[in-house]
Amino acid sequence: MLRSVPFTFCLFLLTMAADAQDFNTVFEKTNGAQTATYAQVMDFYQKLVKVTPTLKMQRMGLTDSGEPLHLILHSPDKDFDLASLRRKNRRILLINNGIHPGEPDGIDASMLLLRDLATGKLKLPANLILAVVPCYNIDGLLNRSPYSRVNQNGPLDYGFRANARNYDLNRDFTKSDTRNARAFAELFHTVDPDVFVDTHVSNGADYQHVMTLIASQPDKLGGAMGKFYREMFEPFLFKDMERKGFPMIPYVTNFGPKLAEEGMEGFVDTPRYSTGYAALFQTFGFMPETHMLKPYAQRVQATYQLLLTFLDFTSRESILIGRLRRQAREAVKTQTEFALGWQKDPLRYDQIPFRGYAAAYRPSEVSGQPRLYYDRNQPFTQTIRYFNYFLPTNVVRKPAAYLIPQGWWNVIDLLKLNGVVLQRLSTDTTVSVEVTRIDDYKSAPRPFEGHHLNFDVKTSVTTQAVQFRKGDYLIPTNRAANRYLVEMLEPTGSDSFFAWNFFDAILQQKEGFSDYVFEDVAANFLAKNPALKAELEQKRRADPAFAKSGRAQLDWVFRRSPWYEKEHLRYPVFRVLNVELAK
Repeated sequence: MLRSVPFTFCLFLLTMAADAQDFNTVFEKTNGAQTATYAQVMDFYQKLVKVTPTLKMQRMGLTDSGEPLHLILHSPDKDFDLASLRRKNRRILLINNGIHPGEPDGIDASMLLLRDLATGKLKLPANLILAVVPCYNIDGLLNRSPYSRVNQNGPLDYGFRANARNYDLNRDFTKSDTRNARAFAELFHTVDPDVFVDTHVSNGADYQHVMTLIASQPDKLGGAMGKFYREMFEPFLFKDMERKGFPMIPYVTNFGPKLAEEGMEGFVDTPRYSTGYAALFQTFGFMPETHMLKPYAQRVQATYQLLLTFLDFTSRESILIGRLRRQAREAVKTQTEFALGWQKDPLRYDQIPFRGYAAAYRPSEVSGQPRLYYDRNQPFTQTIRYFNYFLPTNVVRKPAAYLIPQGWWNVIDLLKLNGVVLQRLSTDTTVSVEVTRIDDYKSAPRPFEGHHLNFDVKTSVTTQAVQFRKGDYLIPTNRAANRYLVEMLEPTGSDSFFAWNFFDAILQQKEGFSDYVFEDVAANFLAKNPALKAELEQKRRADPAFAKSGRAQLDWVFRRSPWYEKEHLRYPVFRVLNVELAK
């Protein structure tokens, strides 16, 4: 458990520093009115690390800003070798800050926390390692102004939500369009955190709570980890924050005025989000969301206290957390079915206390139309329904292995980045595989995070003998990365590589036909294939519009002929069912 210790060590360290005030943060110097700039954040940590032997700061990969991502480790026994620390059975808690730099609460709270640990005001339990990303979206932190979050109560100036290429990094964890995401993936797998905390500030309704919390959906996390999450981890967090004077509530997903009557539902964190990404690798993930309308100083204080609570619980349950993760990683190696979608169970819910404000409508001074407002003179506490039980949908069966041609290097690179072990074929080989065909899909008409997402994907599967080349990649599914593999490689997954347009090239037909040329070829082909000709005649009788279109009939014949390209609509990730081949 974290505890305060005599301040002697603190004074000793401070006398080593050029200026003791260097360890007072911008947040403290301005009485909670301002947050640190990127330069101030880095200057603070460089000076703190210099005089603190239990701290180490290292550069990771480059971000789109041109600046490197940094990782700070606080290790009580001054061992910073992560492999060594895992052998010592240390639990690692990773705090990620500033993914949206307009929400800087975690940036300042982490500076206070690491300063208090470094100076001896607090003592980190010996079974813990604290890892901190000072600011993930460096690009956005450099883009500083007082205007980008009009619905937020402080600080005076802050960073911008998007990064240097205008991407929202909390939608980029799996597609990894940005250098930030690629640098973070390397950092995440290097650290391999047991618990991951990604600090945010909310949007939405007004209410009394300073802190809300998004946690990985327990049913989606699954198994013993999900049960522990729901029954032990989350209850401790809520109880401890209540004790500290910051009664916390799950992230408010119902922004309307009838929240108290309608209740709210849990957040299903798909892999594009930080907690959903962490869950793919059996990490307990959390996303604290302070309430945007509370004073900045109060929000930072609540974040600081919640970080202490995370450290406290992780230390208390260190052995169990480690065992659950190891068991989950062994279990996923042999798990046969994976859910790619989740829907709310309308029959199951918990009752939770909600501290809100009375909501009503009055005429807008801008438009004259009814507008929503909250009356802070009418606070209330009411028990509401919280629907946080979800049922699996779109359940797919894992193959023995996947095969992917080496030409799809963009996907292969991301698999490698996320620790997937791939085996290259040593010779040209014909393999019996399940071939998936894209029968239908919808594509979003407007861009979202640099893509036009594919959804409502319909597929059909046939077993075929397919020729693969030397150097193509075989990916056995007897690994701890199975959940990541299935969610990313199955085309019907909501955050799969197919959904994010990585395979859109197969959706375009590259070769066609000239009607007047193919007329003779088609007639000759039908003459040699009477069964197909009979099928064509039957379709004409059943579909009058088809019967009136010569072009449609030619296309129908073409798609069933050997001249039609096999790559069109053929999903280029193949499922291997032969277990022996996959070994």
